[in-house]
Amino acid sequence: MPALPAVVPTDMLDLFEEPALGHVAYRATDGRLAIWPMWVSWDGAHLLTSSPVDSRKGQALRVPGAEVAVSILSTRSPWRWISITGRVVDVRPDEGLAFIDSQARRYIGSDYPDRGQVREVFTILPDRVTTPRARG
Repeated sequence: MPALPAVVPTDMLDLFEEPALGHVAYRATDGRLAIWPMWVSWDGAHLLTSSPVDSRKGQALRVPGAEVAVSILSTRSPWRWISITGRVVDVRPDEGLAFIDSQARRYIGSDYPDRGQVREVFTILPDRVTTPRARG
């Protein structure tokens, strides 16, 4: 029986309201580990991120079942962070750049400036979520 997907604890959801970058690690197409700062969001069950269709990141994340690890550090406190591991379960076109525009408004306060890109959205199903222990 497959394990149930992991969820982000309610008290950590505010990290997805901050302009806190996700550091997304994955296996590149040449087999090496790669890590990139990326804009990320949470839809209530999945981690979402985006990349240009012709990028090396996109090529690696399009591999069926691509595994990823994502770390997000709060912009307000270095003691608030979350680490999520999982796998890419869906890739879809970013129609009209709607997804990247929503991300850009959060991170830079306006729509995404590079309107000439063709982008795709990666849906990541988490299998493990780690957060810091309460400090006393």
